[in-house]
Amino acid sequence: MKLIINTDGLSKGNPGTAAIGAIIKDEHGKVLAKISQCIGTTTNNIAEYQALIAALQKALKIGTKQVEIRSDSELMVRQLNGRYKIKSVGLRLLYLEVVQLLGQFQGVAIKHIPRELNTEADHLANQALK
Repeated sequence: MKLIINTDGLSKGNPGTAAIGAIIKDEHGKVLAKISQCIGTTTNNIAEYQALIAALQKALKIGTKQVEIRSDSELMVRQLNGRYKIKSVGLRLLYLEVVQLLGQFQGVAIKHIPRELNTEADHLANQALK
């Protein structure tokens, strides 16, 4: 079974009050899990990584070997795909955590999607701040 994971992180103020959102579906579109959580004060980029970490941890608990990750964070996707270097120490630590989690799956695809195709995860992140 392959899971489709959409993630989003946001920060009001950057740094500011931050939240994460994620939705995990099976390959037929059935929702298996939702994440909507306030994570305190941090930057938008850190929130993006934390959303992905929370979603990957949940996917492992669901029990799958393949994941397709979709995010509107061009920076995170390009860093994870090796196209951008990671200059921030804080992001490097989160990147390493993501790599460790991804290593537990047999198949991984990481895709950048336009923001308008990530509305469910965005809604969940915004909902956490209300």
